Amino acid sequence: MERQIALVVLVLASVSAYTLPPAQLSLLSSQGLRISIPDEAGINLFAVHYSVNKPLPGVSAGDWNFDVNYPTNGYWVHENTNVVVKEGDVVNYWLYVLYNGFGYQELNLSWKAVTSGPAPPTSAPNPGDGDDVTTVSPPGTLIFEDNFETFDLDTWEHEITAGGGGNWEFQYYDNNRTNSYVRDGTLFIKPTLTEDMYGDGFLSSGVLNLWGASPADKCTGNSYYGCERGGSADNYINPIQSARIRTVNSFSFTYGRLEVEAKMPTGDWIWPAIWLLPKHNSYGGWPASGEIDLIESRGNRNLKDSHGNDVGVQMMGSTLHWGPFWPLNGYPRTHATKRLAKGTFGDSFHIYAMEWTADKMQFFVDDELILDVDPGDEGFWNLGEFSQNAPGIDNPWQYSERKLVPFDQQFYIVMNVAVGGTAYFSDWDINSPYPKPWNNNSPTAAKDFWLAKNSWYPTWNPDINNGEDAAMQVRSVKVWQR
Repeated sequence: MERQIALVVLVLASVSAYTLPPAQLSLLSSQGLRISIPDEAGINLFAVHYSVNKPLPGVSAGDWNFDVNYPTNGYWVHENTNVVVKEGDVVNYWLYVLYNGFGYQELNLSWKAVTSGPAPPTSAPNPGDGDDVTTVSPPGTLIFEDNFETFDLDTWEHEITAGGGGNWEFQYYDNNRTNSYVRDGTLFIKPTLTEDMYGDGFLSSGVLNLWGASPADKCTGNSYYGCERGGSADNYINPIQSARIRTVNSFSFTYGRLEVEAKMPTGDWIWPAIWLLPKHNSYGGWPASGEIDLIESRGNRNLKDSHGNDVGVQMMGSTLHWGPFWPLNGYPRTHATKRLAKGTFGDSFHIYAMEWTADKMQFFVDDELILDVDPGDEGFWNLGEFSQNAPGIDNPWQYSERKLVPFDQQFYIVMNVAVGGTAYFSDWDINSPYPKPWNNNSPTAAKDFWLAKNSWYPTWNPDINNGEDAAMQVRSVKVWQR
């Protein structure tokens, strides 16, 4: 399968002994375009960038940009059934090949579309090939795909709760097209102000009632006063309205490849996440049954840790949460971050992927492996050293013989945009030009945050581009079963 990406990092060779094999272009019989090159030893990646009837000088981004990560039947093949190319159209393109560790490119190419004969076959290799390597291996059967041509509410259920994720975040979640909508093949999850819905004074004196009545508007989480909250002079109602959607009743899977193309939101104290939770909590409550965080980020443009490292929207993280009970959580051993040397994760779309087998879990950003989790033959219980750290506690996974327990059960997909809270944003990090306006131990954290609105809300750019800088944007979610 091809994977559309926002950026290909070029590693240019210092020698020119290698010449890219000639590309073959042809129209597909129904609709679309095929581009391929013959396989040869040493090729590890083939990338194509192209536009139709538009110039594409140098290494400019095309209207279509794809990586091909493995050959099929002797060819590196890209097929795109979404692009419209008619006979006589001109495809302007450039190519990139990773060969023996070096990158080579061929620029300023063009092809006039003509009807052609059969092209190289594209049947996928045997599912499961390459599970033991750290490069992206061939996916198996595509079992889930959403390209957000519409907002399929049979697939994506809205969570309705003010309880958030248990971190006393400052948002509540609702089913509202102000906060979650699809446009032009993209899902937007955008936080807004609660007072925009309920008016001035509501946060300190109103009542937020989310109990609902019909199946579509019933409160989904009562914990942490999630279905009803009243405002007072010190305890403000959640000042942000946002969305959290999930596939718990429509889709879940065990083992495979998850791939999401998304752009992170930008704005102080915004907390986006794309993650997975267990459908049945087979080993008990959190974190005993596990949690899989594909991507989390912070929207701040100028947030640094005590060492001066960027920890805002220039950085993302992938994490596994696991342990017998809270607070015994082994996540520090299964957590990794990536910082961009230039730009931010809010500037453009990136591919976030997870390879999940019965033996290990690997996490990628634009094909770069950032987290490789293999708990060893003794599993996560031994990896967490729980017997040594808390002698006498029970192992919730002791009756399973599977190596990856608790990550051996059905998980469903969750996507949300949270704001603030009393856990994810450290009191020790330094934000500029305005410091963090609340303390994680403060009993009035939500009020403190809201009263500093004039410092953080302008960073969301609410009056520019429909306020969508503050939105997490998702172009596609795909899952292949191994």
